[in-house]
Amino acid sequence: MLPILKHLGFAARVPMPFPSSRSMSVMAKVLRYKEYGEPANVLHLQEEPIPDLQDGEVLIKTLGAPVNPADINTIQGKYPVRPTFPAVGGNECVGEVIALGPSSGNSLKVGDRVVPFASGLGTWRSHGIYKTSRVMKVPAGIGVAEAATITVNPCTGYRMLKDFVSLKPGDTVIQNGANSACGQAIFQLCRAWNIECIGIVRDRPEFGQLKDYLKGLGAAEILTEEELRTTKLFKDGIFRKPKLALNCVGGKNALELSRQLDQAGVMVTYGGMSREPVTVPTASLIFKDLRFVGFWMTRWTKENSASPLRSEMFNELFELIDRGALKAPAHEMIPFEDYTTAVTNALNIQGFVGKKYIFQF
Repeated sequence: MLPILKHLGFAARVPMPFPSSRSMSVMAKVLRYKEYGEPANVLHLQEEPIPDLQDGEVLIKTLGAPVNPADINTIQGKYPVRPTFPAVGGNECVGEVIALGPSSGNSLKVGDRVVPFASGLGTWRSHGIYKTSRVMKVPAGIGVAEAATITVNPCTGYRMLKDFVSLKPGDTVIQNGANSACGQAIFQLCRAWNIECIGIVRDRPEFGQLKDYLKGLGAAEILTEEELRTTKLFKDGIFRKPKLALNCVGGKNALELSRQLDQAGVMVTYGGMSREPVTVPTASLIFKDLRFVGFWMTRWTKENSASPLRSEMFNELFELIDRGALKAPAHEMIPFEDYTTAVTNALNIQGFVGKKYIFQF
């Protein structure tokens, strides 16, 4: 794997021919904003010329770029990542190499598919220029939706399952927000590693349908928040008590989740959809020796940009995708020009499972 550094955006330079069959009349479409606010109000689709390619640079045509909740929160000014204005939205994408600048080396060629990643990339653009050292080649058999969404949710799930508790086949993990894109990835990873994963979701008219869908991804059992309070799955020995709880909701839901943990269990918080704090009972700390920790994928990536752990993770994720054990979350490909629909609905989960919008170019 190649090291991932800071993204290089477009520069205001006069375009010149590049080694590609595409015409120089190609203009990049970019979704930009210059102030915080609701995305539908502050985002503007603009066109700009593609600048010269410099030494070690690669030009990619974007094939798919997802809309993540963190992207929306960033535009709203509610996320720790603070862009420099004017900014381009988006943090994930997959693209096709259409041109290489001078001295680009032999690691990439025209036609390769690549994934650039780091925080604040600005991937909501039809074309992007990156240093060749700042992109990762994607195996040819990986689909657009899987490649476009690989660097956030599957990586988050992978690291939380690997880094906090030594899990063995037959162990139990419990997670809330189980129908989220990350939750869907976690179920599939657990199934691939023979780990029992119990999911918690809010009650809804389509609960039966949702339960079947998530079990199809690998969930061992699905409970509503109300069922979690009275469940005997662990008391009766149907499943081992969870060693690991994954929390993206907070509030009372997280409290009930922690009550199910085994002695010396760990709760990892990676989100706070309820916007309520995580409450930790004193007895849980003293008598059960529980640990409560946080996880942020952006921080992990920055701290491990040159670590072999990153290469190992992506190699395994790509292998799982290649053999059909890890699929993209429920999603809808949406034309880039219809961006207002995607950014308006991205945080409004409709239907029985959260749907990921992916810009199509």
